[in-house]
Amino acid sequence: MSENEKTTIESKNFIEQIIDKDLAEGVYNTVHTRFPPEPNGYLHIGHAKSILLNYGLAKKYNGKFNMRFDDTNPTKERVEFVESIKSDIKWLGADWEDRLFFASDYFGQMYEAAVKLIKKGKAYVSDLSAEQIKEYRGSLTEPGREDPYSTRSVEENLQLFEEMKSGKYSDGEKVLRARIDMASPNINMRDPVIYRVAHMTHHNTKDEWCIYPMYDFAHPIEDAIEGITHSVCTLEFEDHRPLYDWVVRELEYPVPPRQIEFAKLYLTNVVTGKRYIKKLVEEGIVDGWDDPRLVSIAALRRRGFTPESIKLFVELCGVSKSNSSVDYAMLEYCIREDLKAKKPRMMAVLDPVKLIIDNYPEGQTESLEAPNNMENEELGSRQIPFGRELYIEREDFMEEPPKKYFRMFPGNEVRLMNAYLVTCTGCVKDEEGNVMEVHCTYDPATKGGNSADGRKVKGTIHWVSAKQAITAEVRLYENIIDEEKGVYNEDGSLNLNPNSLKILKKCYLEPEFAGAKAYDSFQFVRQGFFCVDAKDSKPEALVFNRIVSLKSSYVLPKA
Repeated sequence: MSENEKTTIESKNFIEQIIDKDLAEGVYNTVHTRFPPEPNGYLHIGHAKSILLNYGLAKKYNGKFNMRFDDTNPTKERVEFVESIKSDIKWLGADWEDRLFFASDYFGQMYEAAVKLIKKGKAYVSDLSAEQIKEYRGSLTEPGREDPYSTRSVEENLQLFEEMKSGKYSDGEKVLRARIDMASPNINMRDPVIYRVAHMTHHNTKDEWCIYPMYDFAHPIEDAIEGITHSVCTLEFEDHRPLYDWVVRELEYPVPPRQIEFAKLYLTNVVTGKRYIKKLVEEGIVDGWDDPRLVSIAALRRRGFTPESIKLFVELCGVSKSNSSVDYAMLEYCIREDLKAKKPRMMAVLDPVKLIIDNYPEGQTESLEAPNNMENEELGSRQIPFGRELYIEREDFMEEPPKKYFRMFPGNEVRLMNAYLVTCTGCVKDEEGNVMEVHCTYDPATKGGNSADGRKVKGTIHWVSAKQAITAEVRLYENIIDEEKGVYNEDGSLNLNPNSLKILKKCYLEPEFAGAKAYDSFQFVRQGFFCVDAKDSKPEALVFNRIVSLKSSYVLPKA
């Protein structure tokens, strides 16, 4: 074996090694994966890992990828969530082609599967309540007790199950349990409930059914029906795998799927719990499941993250069997890496003060050329209007500066980016001492920002021409969680950051920004990367979200 071949084998994750072995031994002759979300909320960054992993495996092995909604619990499921999930997965680039399925598509087959288990003596109808079932199940140190209704005959169980289906019983009055082993060390195998009575309207099947299968029973059946070979799921289902295997074995599927578990993706100091996000939405703390301070896929998209950045992030996180947490700063690193050479670097003034060039001709406007991205010449250049009155950042002027302050102060010369060298002459204040105008003079011989005599200028500031500038609202986001205090208080409530959103109502931008559309993203010189908000922005009133600042102390861990 060559060194290159050894490297290829060693670099494969444990799931790929399992698949390679299955294919080599003829267990399967293809690879067929799926992503099976429950439509009871929006997907978050952790789901992105599962989506991209399952889709990536199918692509790598020239197999197939299914999209399937596990809609077996109509209590919390809504069409809104179905549509948002479909949109998120398409945006990430996972293509299910013509293979979009619902667990509810198979309710008839699941019912027949349950009947088959009853006929085999492997399932029975119980009258125990949920509390009694829990009590009879035992604990991690004590075995369970036999259900007093487990001795019912096959004929009686068939009749009762049919009556459950026909609506004779109320919610919780009867359940169907699998007959496995009440003494099993794995509590999931102690005669689990596989069907319950639930008189609820389903988003897909409406009122056709009043009994619904439990997830642990439905999921392996769905996989088997669709021909899934490798059912890749997160680590909390590891203890459920014996039940998964029992279901496909007892139902005698000719090519049973294999369940493989991997570690979830945990991000530090973020909110992913659906009940917490629901509360934030209901209390108006965020403006929806897609609020840019959240890490739902819809929120990340709205904030300005790209599919490529999330794919890079998932790739850097890797695939393992051990749970671990990843710093949110890694996700920010990935979006910077993706955008820095792709997007134009343009000028925007977020906290403006007027700069007046006293010796520049009144009424004159000239056009200056500026590169769109110094790291990517293919993005070309643009023309920027320049005139006597400009806007600069308020922090770029100080009347009495500290040491090593190289921007504008009386008597100091600075460079206006892509324009001229100017010397500050002073400022005009209002009655309360607030700076209203900064004044300067320019050197006409320094067009482009360089002097013929080679004099050194340490400070360079950005600007926008006051006459041609367009206005926009800019939203600066921080983590919605107070990182110093952690995610949760002692009472279980969230430690919210009161400064998670700062709205700047009147910012000035280059006229080149006019016509920017939803999701268009740019680098604002010295400010960070920004994206046009998809919900609130309008052509006549642009709104920008800060995706991420330009720099971070984060260092990518060595492999």
